[in-house]
Amino acid sequence: MSAARAKIKAASGVAPRPAGLAALPPTSQLATLAGWLVFAEEVYAKAGLALGQITDNAHDEALYLLLRTLDWPLESGPEVLEKPLTPAQRIALREVLHARAVKRVPAAYLTKEAWLGGLRFYVDERVIIPRSYFVELIPGMSALLPSGVTVRRVADVCTGSGCLAILLAEAFPHAKVDGLDISPAALAVAGVNVKALAAGGRVKLHQSDVFDGVPPPKGGYDLIVSNPPYEPSAHVDRQDPEFKAEPRMAHDGGADGLVIVRKLLRQARDRLAPHGLVAVEIGGLRKAVNREFAALSPEWLETEDGSDCVFVVRAALLRDWTG
Repeated sequence: MSAARAKIKAASGVAPRPAGLAALPPTSQLATLAGWLVFAEEVYAKAGLALGQITDNAHDEALYLLLRTLDWPLESGPEVLEKPLTPAQRIALREVLHARAVKRVPAAYLTKEAWLGGLRFYVDERVIIPRSYFVELIPGMSALLPSGVTVRRVADVCTGSGCLAILLAEAFPHAKVDGLDISPAALAVAGVNVKALAAGGRVKLHQSDVFDGVPPPKGGYDLIVSNPPYEPSAHVDRQDPEFKAEPRMAHDGGADGLVIVRKLLRQARDRLAPHGLVAVEIGGLRKAVNREFAALSPEWLETEDGSDCVFVVRAALLRDWTG
C-alpha cells in the first residue's frame, strides 16, 4: 500500500470544482485508519481538492498523508487499517486533513517530501513539487545518443528541488551534472537534496537564468534536460489553490508558455557537444512546439500513459537553426 510510489501524472489544476470546504465535519467516531481513510476520501470530494502533485487519485493521496502523519511505513499491510488509534493520533489526523482540505495546502508541503524515481526528496514552499515524465525517460536516454558515447557532461535547466539533476547523476555514473535555476530559494532546497542524495560531488548547482550565468563547458554537454515553466500566464492565473501554492515562476512560461523554451534552445545551440541533444518536457504544448520549431524536427518520446510530452532536438539541427 505505497501511495508514494503511485503513478504520477501531470495535472492542469483548473478544472471546475466544488466551492470548497469551510470546516471539517465531526470526526469523534473515527477510531481506526480505515474509518479515517473513508472520511478523508469523502472530504477530498466535498472540498474539490486538486490532485496531481503527488498522485492522481484521492484514495492514494489520502492514504499517503494519513500514514505519513501517523509515522507508519508507507509499505504497511492491510492489517493497519483496523489498528486502534490513540486520541493524540486522531487529533493529528484531523489537523492534517484540516490543513489539506480547508486551507488547501498541498500534501507534499505538509509532509515535506516527494518521491521520484524511488528516491525521497525534501520539498517545501520554495520549490515546485517534483513530478516529471523524465523519471521514466532518463534511464533510456543513453540510447538516443550515438553508440559508444560515454555521457560525461549533463545539464538540468530549471532544476528546482534538484530531483532531475540527482536522477541524471544516478543514470550516468561518469557524468558531471550542472543543476541550474534562477531562484536562490529553490537552489537552497536543491542543496539539501544534493547533500543527502548525490554522493561523489558530481552535481553542481548554479544560480542562472537558463544558461546566462554558466559558460559553455569544454567539449559541450552530451545532454541537456529541462522541465521548464511552460504554462501560459493566463492559465496560471486560473490555477487551483494547490498549484497556486507553488512558486509562480515554476509554472509561468509567458503569454504562450514558450518563453523559457525559446531561450533554452537558443542557448543550447552553443553548449551541446556535436553528438549532443536537448530534451524538454512541455505539457500540452506539443502542437505549438511542432509548429514553431518545425525546422528542428522535434522527436517526441513515448511515455507509459501516452502523453508523449517530452521532445528531443539534436545538436546538428540546432547549429543551423536561425530561430
